Amino acid sequence: MTYKTAVIKTTVERIIMFPFVLLGKLMHPFFFIKEKHGFIIFAPSADIGGSTQVNIDLCLCFAHKKPLVIFSKKPKNNQYLQQFKNTGARTIDLHRYIDNKLYHFINFFYRGVIAGYINKIDKPVVVGGESLFFYKVAPFIKKDALCADICHLNTWFNYTQGLIKFLDARIFSTKKIMKDAEAIYTNNNLREEYFSRLHFIDNAIDIPPYKKISNKVLSVVYIGRGAPQKRVYLIAAIAKKMHESNMNIHFSFVGDVEKIFNPADYPFCTFYGNINDKNKMEEVYNNSDVLLLTSAYEGLPIVVMQMMAHGKVVVSTAVDAIPDYITDEENGFLLINDPDENKIVTEGVSILSKLVNNPALLEEVGNKSRQYAEKHFSRETFCKEYARVLFNK
Repeated sequence: MTYKTAVIKTTVERIIMFPFVLLGKLMHPFFFIKEKHGFIIFAPSADIGGSTQVNIDLCLCFAHKKPLVIFSKKPKNNQYLQQFKNTGARTIDLHRYIDNKLYHFINFFYRGVIAGYINKIDKPVVVGGESLFFYKVAPFIKKDALCADICHLNTWFNYTQGLIKFLDARIFSTKKIMKDAEAIYTNNNLREEYFSRLHFIDNAIDIPPYKKISNKVLSVVYIGRGAPQKRVYLIAAIAKKMHESNMNIHFSFVGDVEKIFNPADYPFCTFYGNINDKNKMEEVYNNSDVLLLTSAYEGLPIVVMQMMAHGKVVVSTAVDAIPDYITDEENGFLLINDPDENKIVTEGVSILSKLVNNPALLEEVGNKSRQYAEKHFSRETFCKEYARVLFNK
């Protein structure tokens, strides 16, 4: 889809839904909260994930502004909901009203309700954290509001082309995704003004004290969702091959991977399921040697940052932003994202075998991984950069 086509599509959509939106704006005092919040974050849900963690981090950075977080999609696990509440942010879940295709006109109505609420606030700051509903509401928000979206993946770009003029700032969590956006802007001959609205800000984590672990058996872990793009079945295949070869290695899985394969078929692996306890998760980070990812596409998962901060070795397919952070054989290892998935499995076995047989290499790469994290993933820098973009400070 070209920029012009996207603009036409968005304009037609706005015209069609205008009566519902107007009604929502008029009726918003009866359908929404009375208290005014000057900092509003749109999020799909509080489900476990890196983009959700970034939204929580924003609530922590700007807790003094009493954030309002609006959820719009039916949650799968809501695992991070309590973390939102712990920041002091107010949360409102609208998915029961707006996440239903059979009654989509209610979604149109609530676009007006939310826009009407925001437009009564003096110079509000409105952020879309991977939320489709944010993009639906943005065209109806007044001009003196600051509207910004946060992009962790480029999968949104095609649709959001038609909304570029409504976005005062676009924040990218990886340099690769920002370059992809710049390429689209260039190909469509967009004005220089729109380029100036693009910003790169690294995600943030707390850097823990370094704790050296000497495992007698190489401990490899997968941490993440059981989503199709994660291709955890490839990790299971690597684990099976190395088990059959009697390699001195053990594989663990954190997350709902049972959606992809049956854990009972891999009795030589450990399956933790979803871990809600922060201390237990810290224990997993500390006791592992290697994080293994075989994703088909990826932003920069928070788990990559966490494992780097703990001085662990990341082995990942070289997709999207991962090569911006991992230099092959220096502070991690990159797997070629070959269309033939058997080759990914073979290369994964080869790299892990090398680490099993060379503990000195494991330690050297892990140390460089931590050094990179200490330099780039500071929480202080994260808050400072977002304050600069969102609040001009």
